[in-house]
Amino acid sequence: MSKLDDLAAFAAVVRERGFRGAARATGTSASRLSEALRRLEAELGVRLLHRTTRNVAPTEAGARLLERLGPAFAEIDAALDTVNGFRERPAGPLRLNVPLSAARLVLPAIVPAFLAAYPEIRLEVVVDERFVDLVAEGYDAGIRYEERLEQDMVAIPIGPRRQRFAAAAAPAYLARRGHPEHPRDLMQHACLNGRFSGRPISAWEFERHGESLRVQVQGPLTVGLGAGADLAVDAALAGVGIVYLFEDWLRTHLERGALVPVLEPWWQCFSGPFLYYPGRRLLPAPLRAFVDHLQRARPAFDAPAT
Repeated sequence: MSKLDDLAAFAAVVRERGFRGAARATGTSASRLSEALRRLEAELGVRLLHRTTRNVAPTEAGARLLERLGPAFAEIDAALDTVNGFRERPAGPLRLNVPLSAARLVLPAIVPAFLAAYPEIRLEVVVDERFVDLVAEGYDAGIRYEERLEQDMVAIPIGPRRQRFAAAAAPAYLARRGHPEHPRDLMQHACLNGRFSGRPISAWEFERHGESLRVQVQGPLTVGLGAGADLAVDAALAGVGIVYLFEDWLRTHLERGALVPVLEPWWQCFSGPFLYYPGRRLLPAPLRAFVDHLQRARPAFDAPAT
């Protein structure tokens, strides 16, 4: 069992990108995790982690080991979880990896009722814009959009089935610069851009009467999509430029008139997010409970986008 504990310590340190984060996640101390890693590396005779003062990363040998450990730990968890079938109510941890948009726009309508129905389940939600390997990083499930789902994953709808991206600006900005009449007019406006880490600035996409356009806009501010989105909204509210974001994210500001819709007939409608997880014959009981809860909550999200 001590070797299994050491392997679990190694996986936790890699997953949390450091000893302190792993200690918090596992409820132990960083020194105990460090000792487990030294013991494991000594026994195997290879270095498993590159350590710096700021973070850790697996060596090639560590990455290979972690790749094999993910499915093995998943099987152990599934085996232990069969005991949950003998409980009156499901219990245990449920780890979800989700983008900020889901944490902000989807989960608030789901999580409180779920936790009230299953008080013995411990839900952990990690906000992450990366597309992660769920098994290797120790997650039960994730939330992503259709174009970013892997083919071998089970995927079920979660949240609204249709969503839109909205362009909007403060009345003061539009009074000063005028209203764009066509998406191409955005090239003459101050646009508040966004990009995912390590990727080019995202184009703004529009559609009307079968015509689709991608406009590579420019402007005074670029933020990281996800965590930086609120800064772009604040800048738009201050009259700096035009923001382009989920309609639901901007809804409160649109309803009170602090932001005004821009090019609304061109707003593109797209499929809503999905909960996805590795296909298994037996799901862990907490995940099964979450999936069942989503099925019961489904009608509340089925109203079409306006």
